[in-house]
Amino acid sequence: MPPIASPTGRPQSADWWRQAVVYQVYPRSFRDLDGDGLGDVRGVTERLPHLHRLGVDAVWLSPFYPSALADGGYDVDDHRDVDPRLGTLADVDELIAGAHELGIRVVVDIVPNHSSDRHAWFREALAAPPGSPARDRYVFRDGRGPDGSEPPSDWMSHFGGPAWTRVPDGQWYLHLFAREQPDFDWSNQEVREDFLRTLRFWSDRGVDGFRVDVAHALTKDLSEPLRDYGGVHPDSRTELPLDGSHPLFDREEVHEVFREWRKVLDSYDPPRSAVAEAWVTTSRRVLYARPDELGQAFDFEFLVSPWSAEQFRVEIDAALSAATAAGASATWVLSNHDVVRHRSRYALPTGTDLDRWLLTGGTEPAPDDEQGLRRARAATMLMLALPGSAYLYQGEELGLPEVADLPAEVLQDPIWERTGHAQKGRDGCRVPLPWTREGASFGFGDGTAWLPQPAWFGELSAAAQDGVEGSTLELYRAALRLRRELQADETLQWRDAGPVAVTHVLHLRRSTGWESVTNFSDAAVDLPAGEVLLASGPLGEGTLPPDTTVWLRADRA
Repeated sequence: MPPIASPTGRPQSADWWRQAVVYQVYPRSFRDLDGDGLGDVRGVTERLPHLHRLGVDAVWLSPFYPSALADGGYDVDDHRDVDPRLGTLADVDELIAGAHELGIRVVVDIVPNHSSDRHAWFREALAAPPGSPARDRYVFRDGRGPDGSEPPSDWMSHFGGPAWTRVPDGQWYLHLFAREQPDFDWSNQEVREDFLRTLRFWSDRGVDGFRVDVAHALTKDLSEPLRDYGGVHPDSRTELPLDGSHPLFDREEVHEVFREWRKVLDSYDPPRSAVAEAWVTTSRRVLYARPDELGQAFDFEFLVSPWSAEQFRVEIDAALSAATAAGASATWVLSNHDVVRHRSRYALPTGTDLDRWLLTGGTEPAPDDEQGLRRARAATMLMLALPGSAYLYQGEELGLPEVADLPAEVLQDPIWERTGHAQKGRDGCRVPLPWTREGASFGFGDGTAWLPQPAWFGELSAAAQDGVEGSTLELYRAALRLRRELQADETLQWRDAGPVAVTHVLHLRRSTGWESVTNFSDAAVDLPAGEVLLASGPLGEGTLPPDTTVWLRADRA
């Protein structure tokens, strides 16, 4: 493949991903070109000019594979094909070619922990007897109790309820997510070889990198007897052992898998990139980001940090230190397809239980939406000023909040049913995007969308914000343009005027003289000296208002 030019026209290097801006597309909610209410691959291709004008370096596509949508496409029937409702392999080829023409790399989701229950292998396993090679690709076990009627262990599903489902012949199969998502057994060589084929399949088609879903859950301790862990699903960020000894998560053996993957990824010119979704503590996360493994891992501590200068400083320092130790670059993300959008999180009091808030339809507590938008814009500018890769989620460039008041009868996320309606799930951040002020689905498609959009979506549409000074869309465009011009090495220097716990201000400087100052306090502070390049909101007379970030070009002595 010839070198791909960046959005500025300059060729991108093999390590383009180290400080890239990557835009996540959830295809089913991005653009519906065929009018069936579901976003599709051709819809993404049609909107590539939007991403080019935004200034992103890469687009990351959430799963577009054949799926019954038991988990929003993460229940995959065939990892080397396209859901016919979303398009064809030829459509994906056209998307990749179109993106490359615009200097945009393409990253695809790969889902290695499990398949769907419609996968050819799983159908074969159900038709085969216990102990057969077909069943060995998955995790089938006999049940406990005199008649085997109890699950083989007390392991719990992420989506609520037991992680085991019984089949007619009496055996049980493991699924850490929905029952429609049976887990692969990664001690099985056939499974390992098949995913190496999948990596080659998409790399051969021109894909530039992979986002690895639940990378920390592939390998498991399946030795008999299976180890119980108390029937409570652990918080993988805080409750997993640091020695890789948990029976299900973050086991040492998983790194053997990713070292195999890296050999395949490095066999291409340029090498294919990869980033791990690994919800583990920082000291364990860096292992996935080592150069001989995936190279990067998502840092979710920044995402879950409360609006606090002190906490942001702690998380930024920890992430940069960990990335340096691993020989990787840091990753930053504020929103994605699995979490409440950051505009809404920042509109709520610190410590709000987001699951309970969603159950009230987003009314208790009442969000301060303007505060949420101010803080979201300020946090985004701070994120974009940091060394490393920034991952954006579709619609955040429009300042979209969570659609928290979706009625129960339209919910699609399996979390809603699996938890007995105790958690509403993730549909509120997956509502299809508004492209125009009007229309049946605000330009998403010709008809209604698969999830209902609120009436106020039109005023936040791309068309409503295009060319409007001060709009969130124009702020993102300006910030990404400046980021490319000001980009420096992967270091920063803190220039705080005093203890962050006292000042509530974060002031950093990059090696090119680019400075970013964020005021987390509830009062205006003095604006440092320098040329103002961009601000997330209006500035005072020589002051930086609360919940605001400004970028400066430092005065040089």
